[in-house]
Order: sequence, then C-alpha cells, then structure tokens
Amino acid sequence: MDSLLFVGGGNMARSLIGGIIAAGHRAEAITVCEPNRPVRESLRCDFGVKVVTELDTASCARRADAIILAVKPQVMAQVAEGLAPALEHRPVVISIAAGINCHALSHWLGDATPIVRAMPNTPALLQQGATGLYADNSVTAEQKQLVSALFAAIGVAEWVAEERLIDTITALSGSGPAYFFLLMELMAKVAEEMGLSAETAQKLAIQTAQGAANMAVQSSDSPATLRGKVTSPGGTTERALALFASQGLEATVRTAMLGAAERSAEMAAELSPPVTPEGE
Repeated sequence: MDSLLFVGGGNMARSLIGGIIAAGHRAEAITVCEPNRPVRESLRCDFGVKVVTELDTASCARRADAIILAVKPQVMAQVAEGLAPALEHRPVVISIAAGINCHALSHWLGDATPIVRAMPNTPALLQQGATGLYADNSVTAEQKQLVSALFAAIGVAEWVAEERLIDTITALSGSGPAYFFLLMELMAKVAEEMGLSAETAQKLAIQTAQGAANMAVQSSDSPATLRGKVTSPGGTTERALALFASQGLEATVRTAMLGAAERSAEMAAELSPPVTPEGE
C-alpha cells in the first residue's frame, strides 16, 4: 500500500482523502501535515489518518511514496523549499495549487523531483470532481498509475500531454462549476420574474440542471445529440435556443473561457521564478 503525505488539510485535501479511503486505501497509510489544530483533529477523527504539524513534514516526506501539495499558491515556494532536502528517494509530488507551473515547482523542489500538476474542481468535495492532470518527464509509469487512481477516487481524471493545456482545463472544469451556477441563478431569477416563487424557481432550476447532467453522463449520445432530441421543430425549446444563438451565447462562452485560460497563464507567470537562460 502506497504511503501518502498531504501537505495542507483544507477542503480539497479533505475531499481527496475521503475519496481515496472510500476507494479502499488504508487510512493508516495517509499522513496529513496541517498547522491548524482543529483541522488536524477533524481529519484524524473523521478518517483515522495520521496528522502532524509543520515541524514533522520533512521526516514524513522521507517515507512517502506520493506527496500532495494542497497549500495556497502564495506559500508554495516556502513549503516546497522546505521539502526539497527530504526528496532524495524521488517520490511523486502532486500540486493541486492553481497558477504554479512545473518550472516553479522544479526550481523549489529540485530538478530530479517527479512532478504532477493536478487541477481538480469543487464538486470533488462530493466525489463528483473533474480533474486535469499533467506529468513532467521525471514521472514514471507506475507513479502516473498511482496518481490516476488517487484522482479517480473523487470523480473523473484526464491526462493532458502539454502543460499549457492545464490552463484550458482550468477554464473548462476548474472554473466551470461557476458557469453552471450562474446559469441556474439566471434561469431561476427570470422564472421568478415570470411569476414563480423564489423557492420553486430555484428548486426547479437546480433539479433541471442535475437531471440534464445525469442524462449526459448515462447516455452514449453527445450533448449535441441530446439537445437535438429534446428540441421539437416549431416548439418552445427551439425558439429559446434560437434566441440564445441570436444573442451570441457561443461567442460569449468562447470569450469567457479564453479569458479564464489567459488569467490562469498570467497567474503562473506572476507566481513563478524567472527562467534562467541556458549557460548562465
């Protein structure tokens, strides 16, 4: 059984720990380093994992097969540099921090460290996540298999071949839940303006979104085919969709997602150390 070390015990780490244990990983093989005592105790009581303070991080890292960095991007450099001397056995290090690229992680952790960037999203808290994964060239096939199993425990996990595509994943599934929340919010708001109570409008909007998502998951048809199946010629749905098109919905979605991906790349540039030209 692989030994796992979580550095940081916040919501995303908690969801991953819960999913991993539910999938059969032994709680005794999981250690969480978390400075906040109430958070540590909650994780220990709820999952039976070992919890330690920051002072024990390096010693725990020396025994770990995989280390999951679940800390805020602003403290990643300090955390990673503190771990670097304990990584001579080359465990895979998985970062779930937004905006921290492999160049930065390698700079702080050491060039030989196998690194995976993971971009999960908030539905991972319900084991319904969508995670994008990228591995640098130091990651072995066995380590990739381990990482795949970890993130499959909290939903769907997909690998990308180029690190820049993590920005696309961020725009699609990382930020994506907010897009659907907004659509539910707007649909309920308009329905309320048309006469429904706020409670009824919200309940129906949320259930409609859930039902549509479940249909898409369980069907072998593409979303486009499913849309066609519920769109009768000359009917209400056809008129609504035509108005979406005439108002530029596709262009709006494209612009929004490109903007999110651009911001993801900007954050990486802001948080990463400068690249030193070869030969210097």
